Amino acid sequence: MSNIYMDNAATTFPKAPGVGLAVKNYIENIGINVKRGTYSSAFSAGEVVLETREMLCEIFNFDTPDNVVFTMNVTQSLNYLLKGILKSGDHCIISSMEHNAVMRPLSQLCNRGVEISQVRCNGFGELDVESIKRYIKSSTKAIIMTHASNVSGTIIPLYEVGKLCRENNLIFIIDSAQTAGVFDIDYSRINADAIAFTGHKGLLGPQGTGGFIIGDRLAKSMESLICGGTGSDSESEEQPEYMPDKFEPGTMNLPGIFGLNTALKYLMKTGIRNIRDKELELTEHFLEGVLNMKGIRVAGLPGIKNRTAVVSLDFIDGDNGEVSYLLDREYGIMTRCGLHCAPSAHRSLETFPQGTVRFSFSHFNTFEEVKYTIDSIHKIVRG
Repeated sequence: MSNIYMDNAATTFPKAPGVGLAVKNYIENIGINVKRGTYSSAFSAGEVVLETREMLCEIFNFDTPDNVVFTMNVTQSLNYLLKGILKSGDHCIISSMEHNAVMRPLSQLCNRGVEISQVRCNGFGELDVESIKRYIKSSTKAIIMTHASNVSGTIIPLYEVGKLCRENNLIFIIDSAQTAGVFDIDYSRINADAIAFTGHKGLLGPQGTGGFIIGDRLAKSMESLICGGTGSDSESEEQPEYMPDKFEPGTMNLPGIFGLNTALKYLMKTGIRNIRDKELELTEHFLEGVLNMKGIRVAGLPGIKNRTAVVSLDFIDGDNGEVSYLLDREYGIMTRCGLHCAPSAHRSLETFPQGTVRFSFSHFNTFEEVKYTIDSIHKIVRG
């Protein structure tokens, strides 16, 4: 069998049909900037950008396209949000399943007087929402949480967390890197103040695209991390306060946004639910094949309830790095091995410091590929 890609939690491949052509078409046939020209092609490119904002609104059930802000990726979005909100003396709460896209900005902020409390998840990566309450105090300003772990695939019950935030007047920020485009995230119901997303994973777009959606209250109070030219209010040397210009200085990644536009159209035509169902069917098939193999432990939930299509395996009788290498060299199966930029999650899952071999499926994968992978793992374990 030819090479099999099972590292979709890092970035999806292949991308949605037509994404590459859309990027190529922009570069070769359009190539202009937006908000910097009064010629017709600049306006038509601006319409594509607006249409992309509107489709993201539809995906997140959000009603303010101007409050959809484009960045390069979810990491940049989270830096914008965390550093624009948290100041010295503030306290925030996170889960122990957070990615370094959250942990490293917060580590910087700790050095500037921000206090962090981490709510420990259990050995399956599950969060007890009630346990958050004992960490809330007078200086608590925000709760920041991933929607699903990039290590175990375990889903955090964010609707319950959002309700808790509203009851305690706390800012709620969501990292949707592992779920946007695959799981429903209803801004109107989840009580979030901002949702950070990336374009190159579940949204099936190119790398270098991402952003965040943000409510009016937070947008008005949040400081802009980066300032510069926006093509608007050019007579002023102050950053505009209106959206989205407040948080979009400089030239945006227009080739990427054109690609993302095509990806979102495919996503909406195919249906998020259909994509999710296919991915979870593949995941269930994979779990059934590896759960009873000797010398293997699944790091996370044993079934598909409350999980994404991410499965991490710990080869307790062998070396995880060697297994990942053999899967690639001998069988053409591409996985990711290590700590996956989430050491805290591995501590909760009791897979630190050895890490795991991570298999993450796309709806473009097939049942034949999953069966071949199971058989290949069995051959490696058997020796």
